[in-house]
Amino acid sequence: MSKTTKSTIEVQGSSVTVLSHNQQDSICLTDIAKFKNPDHPDDVIRNWLRSRSTVEFLGLWERLNNPSFNPVEFDGIKIQTGLNSFVLTPKQWIEKTGAVGITSSAGRYGGTFAHKDIAFEFASWVSVEFKLYLIKEFQRLKEDESHRLSLAWNLNRTLSKLNYRIHTDAIKTHLIPAAVTSSQAAITYASEADMLNVALFGHTAKQWRDASPKLEGNMRDYATIEQLLVLANIEGMNAELIHMKLTQGDRLKRLNAIAIRQMQVLTAAPALKQLKE
Repeated sequence: MSKTTKSTIEVQGSSVTVLSHNQQDSICLTDIAKFKNPDHPDDVIRNWLRSRSTVEFLGLWERLNNPSFNPVEFDGIKIQTGLNSFVLTPKQWIEKTGAVGITSSAGRYGGTFAHKDIAFEFASWVSVEFKLYLIKEFQRLKEDESHRLSLAWNLNRTLSKLNYRIHTDAIKTHLIPAAVTSSQAAITYASEADMLNVALFGHTAKQWRDASPKLEGNMRDYATIEQLLVLANIEGMNAELIHMKLTQGDRLKRLNAIAIRQMQVLTAAPALKQLKE
């Protein structure tokens, strides 16, 4: 289950919360509204929702992104826009139409949040200048996140490559007879590499290629940070087990158990979570 990560950006002296979940970002409308009215941000959001152009924009966004959107209820709301008595809150909009672009709740991540497309539209209504600075700071946040993730991924990829050298040296010393040809040696190397693939990923390189014909590279290129770290660990462990003259079958069982245990620990580790944030 994917976790929600919380970040804060500073926009013209205002703190704006950004939530990320399943590679989808939402921005706090309540925080944006405070730029216009710090004491009553909910009133700002409700006034924005009363506008016909706002309702039409939200309806179009939901049609494009939400197959469960209720067009009948939407048409009823749109007819009422412009009337002096018309009032629409975020919760009413969500409950009546089944909208997903806006969320409103209490609790740890309480407040009114919206998909970044909608949040930028709201920010433009609040202040065009504020919107431009919001977009700039949001892009900076995403670039920083991407940079940190890339550094972490490359670090673990490098560790994996270094351990692979230790691993292949152990294979050369203990598993490859002196008289074999280069092509025969390559078969042994591939066999050991695939044993690690099975221990960690559950399938061989060929099985991955057959199942993913449209992807380039190899399955290790698509591994998570956690998987790359465990791969680096079990490569070094496999080298030691080879030195101990354990059979490949015994090594596979041990390394698979170790991989499962380490993945369980790493996916729940606060330190790794902080590295990704």
